[in-house]
Amino acid sequence: MKKPLTLFFAGMLCLHFLYAQTSTLYLQTSEMNHQMVQYDADKGSLMRFYATSNPMESRGQVSSYNSPERRQRLLQLIADNLKQLEQVEFDKMNINGKVDYLLFKRNLEDEQYKLQQEQSNYGQIVRFLPFSDRIYTLAKPRARGVSVNAQEVAKEMDGILKAVMQANEKLKEAEGVEQHLATLASEAVKGLQGVLKSYFAFYNAYDPQFSWWIPKTYSSLDSELDSYAKGLLGKGKPNSTQKDDGSGIIGRPIGREELIRQLKLEFIPYTPEELTEIANKEFAWCDAELLKASKEMGFGTDWKAAQEKVKNSFVAPGQQPQAMLELYEQSVAFLKKYDLVNISPIAEETWRVNMMSAERQLVSPFFLGGESLIISYPTPTMSYDEKMMSMRGNNPHFSRATVHHELIAGHHLQGFMNNRYKTYRNFGTPFWHEGNALYWEFILWDMKFPRSPEDRIGMLFWRMHRCARIIFSLNYHMGIWKPQQCIDFLVDRVGHERANAEGEVRRSFTGNYGPLYQLAYMIGGLQFYALKKELVDTKKMSYKQYHDAILQENALPVEMLRAILINQNLKRDFKTQWRFYDK
Repeated sequence: MKKPLTLFFAGMLCLHFLYAQTSTLYLQTSEMNHQMVQYDADKGSLMRFYATSNPMESRGQVSSYNSPERRQRLLQLIADNLKQLEQVEFDKMNINGKVDYLLFKRNLEDEQYKLQQEQSNYGQIVRFLPFSDRIYTLAKPRARGVSVNAQEVAKEMDGILKAVMQANEKLKEAEGVEQHLATLASEAVKGLQGVLKSYFAFYNAYDPQFSWWIPKTYSSLDSELDSYAKGLLGKGKPNSTQKDDGSGIIGRPIGREELIRQLKLEFIPYTPEELTEIANKEFAWCDAELLKASKEMGFGTDWKAAQEKVKNSFVAPGQQPQAMLELYEQSVAFLKKYDLVNISPIAEETWRVNMMSAERQLVSPFFLGGESLIISYPTPTMSYDEKMMSMRGNNPHFSRATVHHELIAGHHLQGFMNNRYKTYRNFGTPFWHEGNALYWEFILWDMKFPRSPEDRIGMLFWRMHRCARIIFSLNYHMGIWKPQQCIDFLVDRVGHERANAEGEVRRSFTGNYGPLYQLAYMIGGLQFYALKKELVDTKKMSYKQYHDAILQENALPVEMLRAILINQNLKRDFKTQWRFYDK
């Protein structure tokens, strides 16, 4: 009997070892890892090879402008990868592989859609580029270093110069086009400039004949192209939804249909109208809590008077960094006291502080964060009113909700863990990044992190602000509100300083943020909170297990995180369906 028992225990040990290996393996990878890594590498190679500027001459930066040739190659790469996905045995994969499959396919299809839209737009402005093919044909041998006939190059370049001069003359009489098309046409010309610059730099001084024949003609052509690019940009005409309403903020509303398309991409199964209704319900909760705090402070129902007192609690110039450090220490001590999440000592060691310039504060009047906490506070160049608005808007009670949002357990810890777990995943979304940071504000509120009614008013200011972001951003993108209405809404409904409200709206619509970015804070936070109720409140996971699991899956749509944590039975044709809001 001894031998069978020995074999039995050996087998059990082997299974335990294999299970441990598998568990550790899925901390970092899935069955889709290989194709995803290959695709990213292939895409990078194509982006660099078909770039309109030489990455070696631009500090490794690759131009975002897609030449027609690069666009077609990227579309072909996507088509090849989509075809490869058809061969994947989806049902045999671990839940991690299934989630990666669905999100990778989503990414490919979205990239394909955007490139096709780009191609359609390019078709509308190609008439402004009659010399484009000649430039690309001229420059093509440069990538392989093929020797050229300098006299023939000079002749062709002179012909292109005359074609550009002719186009410049015609442009004076041409009718305007929509602003986004004018911008694309101007970028296309700048792309051609980049191609010629790289071509000229490669041969000039290295080929004596080239250096004798070309420089003067090239210089004239580059100057003419520069003039043409500026002229094209000047032909842009904003439509009625893009005109300045007096705020000086001109964005580009995308419309309801595109909002819904993007919401589906983010696995949000709600319409813009339903999201606005959610925001109003959350606003009502904030209003009730705000009145409680106002009454405790002795201001009755005059919450604006209570908020005014809180705003005037700002610290003296020069003291803001120290005040923020104290808030950080309080928040991390609180997280450790209740054992809410694992915090690496190196994460605690390596964050740092920087101050935000006056110019940047026009767009970002409050904190920015991550590994570096960037503090907004007055500079000597600001006027008296600007200084007061900056100090009042960044008082310690308001900041109580933002320091941990930006550092630990918010953006700094997120980035720290994203660099250490499932680094191949490129599914980053503001519903995860901003939603999770805001979720911590919910949790710390529930656990009595605010110590006074002033603290609660400070934290409620930001919670109301996130409700307002849903309302004003959706109304703007559906063409219902203008930027000035958004500014007024933040001032009247949330209690913003006017300059800070202007900065927030400017940031939202002209700061290179996606149309869903501002609503992602509250909606993403509500998703994480709903998942907490499903897993932690039911004792299926502890707070620490839940919070660590979030960070160890890297950034991805929250519904897909949920699928992993509950081991959901996913199908290849899965569509978003999680209705996470039940108030």
